[in-house]
Amino acid sequence: MLSNQIIKDIASQISLVSDLSDEVLIEFCIIANQRYRIGSPIISDENYDFIFLNELAKRLPNHPFLKKVEDEIKGFSEDKIKLPQKMLSTDKAYSWEEVNKWLERITKFSSEINYLLADIQIKGTAKLDGFAGYDDGNKLYTRGDGNKGSDISRVFERGLGVFNNSERGQGPGEIVVKRSYFEKYLSNHFEYPRNFQASLIKEKELDKLAIDAISAKAALFVPFNQLPHWLGGINEFRKQFLDIVSQLEGGVDFDIDGVVFEIVNPELKTHMGSNRKFHRWQIAFKENKEKAQVKVLSITAQVGRTGKITPVAELEPTQLSGATIYRATGHHYGLVKDQGLGAGSVIELTRSGLVIPKINKVLKKAEVDIPTNCPSCGHKLSWDSDFLMCLNHEKCPEQITGKIIYFFQILANNDGFGQATIQKLYAEGIRQVSDIYLLNEAKLMSMGFGEKTSHNLINQLIRSRKESIEDWRFLAAFGVQRLGMGNCENLLRNYSVEKIFDLSVKDISNIDGFAEITAELIFDGLILIKPQYEILISEGFELEQTLLNTEINQSHSPFNSKKIVFTGTMSESRAELQKQAKTFGVNVGRSVSSKTDFLIIGENVGQSKIKDAKTHQVEILTEAEYLKLLNSN
Repeated sequence: MLSNQIIKDIASQISLVSDLSDEVLIEFCIIANQRYRIGSPIISDENYDFIFLNELAKRLPNHPFLKKVEDEIKGFSEDKIKLPQKMLSTDKAYSWEEVNKWLERITKFSSEINYLLADIQIKGTAKLDGFAGYDDGNKLYTRGDGNKGSDISRVFERGLGVFNNSERGQGPGEIVVKRSYFEKYLSNHFEYPRNFQASLIKEKELDKLAIDAISAKAALFVPFNQLPHWLGGINEFRKQFLDIVSQLEGGVDFDIDGVVFEIVNPELKTHMGSNRKFHRWQIAFKENKEKAQVKVLSITAQVGRTGKITPVAELEPTQLSGATIYRATGHHYGLVKDQGLGAGSVIELTRSGLVIPKINKVLKKAEVDIPTNCPSCGHKLSWDSDFLMCLNHEKCPEQITGKIIYFFQILANNDGFGQATIQKLYAEGIRQVSDIYLLNEAKLMSMGFGEKTSHNLINQLIRSRKESIEDWRFLAAFGVQRLGMGNCENLLRNYSVEKIFDLSVKDISNIDGFAEITAELIFDGLILIKPQYEILISEGFELEQTLLNTEINQSHSPFNSKKIVFTGTMSESRAELQKQAKTFGVNVGRSVSSKTDFLIIGENVGQSKIKDAKTHQVEILTEAEYLKLLNSN
């Protein structure tokens, strides 16, 4: 039996999961699960799933603990009685690949009974993080072991309401508390909502906090069939998966633990059946915030295009989100120094969905190695706050190639000039983007490129000059500090691209959105890129000019000088709508905030932006309503 101190050390990750014996790991998982089920969790659900349960599944994939339904209310005193309907656990998927495997199984089962794929309907709802129960109209049962549970009908006698003021007897659901209510009235008293939810169920008398929550209809029994849902076919599900997940996750004011998808066709559900733990016709998708405790093999210094030195942790190969992870960024050398990130340290690594792996924290420190010289050019490094910098901007190979790579990435109208090609060109004496545009096929072949490759590269250079490109994108490609694409567009709304190199710091700082320090950095950056800009322009780039504020339609449009966000599938290209909006003086944004004036919605809109719009009291218009107002002036 694990002592309280050992449990505490494991839960706080003082004791690393990799150091636990199989027996200790199993016992800890059992204890953590029991504590979670009775509403007194010792670790977060995320850490339980992604660190401890994941480690157990790796080591002992066939252990009985992983195969049985977890008792929902283990530790309550009531005698167990048979449930009116089985309440099994829900199988989990943490990536689209795993969801797709579920779809493949559905396809296989449907072919066995000659069921048409076009007839299959999938339903999606939020996966609530509460206490599961079954309400038959007379009694409310806990889920128990999936077959037998406890009678906790007393919660209704205490005044607990049913979500949407609906009737009792709707079958499976969960006892939950509204997230907004918990954060406002209960978060100072309870660490997790489950701690509070447990007080609603236990035999002891309710305290004032519980009585108030029930009276405010913030604590409720939510039947699953009352939840907002998505319903559609398999093809629609495949195409809109991420939007569906976003819509369902943002659709309820309760703590959620992912999204549940299930087949609704009775004949196919019956044929698919279940195993001892899961219904095969159902799956829960949890956004993959998978974690692992990983040993660091070494730290590699990487030089960026601005001279910033980034520490990259080389790791013991680790499976996360269905991929093998070998490296993760250490962010900056201030973190290396402060947290002891070095060869032999152990880190907590996270990878959410397909996002680059992130080091959450260093669990076990090691000696650190802080470079004193640039690994690319050997120049002495300097500290700038938490960052190590190489100030040899004009001669550092990695900075030079980084700037060229960045140019082609932002230009985004040219294939073939990736990192390998740029590094090969650098080895042959190329130091600037303009040098590349002066090349010909013969010169490329003399550098070691094949005839066909040389021909293709020159064609790409011709294409990038002849295809029309926005002037703000072209300017942004030079990588001037504080001149990203948004700031470039703002600058060019006030001054034409031909005039920006003659601007003073004061001229720039007078533009709305540019502080004096930003203006100084832009001024210095424009001086540096001017020779390159002039050479490239002389090569004949076709620039699409940004409309100046003085040229923008100054009609009495209700959208003039307003900030608008477009979302969903529009009847025409969203890019065209945004371009049209800008001619009417509209500021087009990407995300909804308190500064947004209108949210314009098309078809298949995710609920997150709508929820944000309601939160910030942003006016919501359909595309048709928007166009009617726009064209009526």
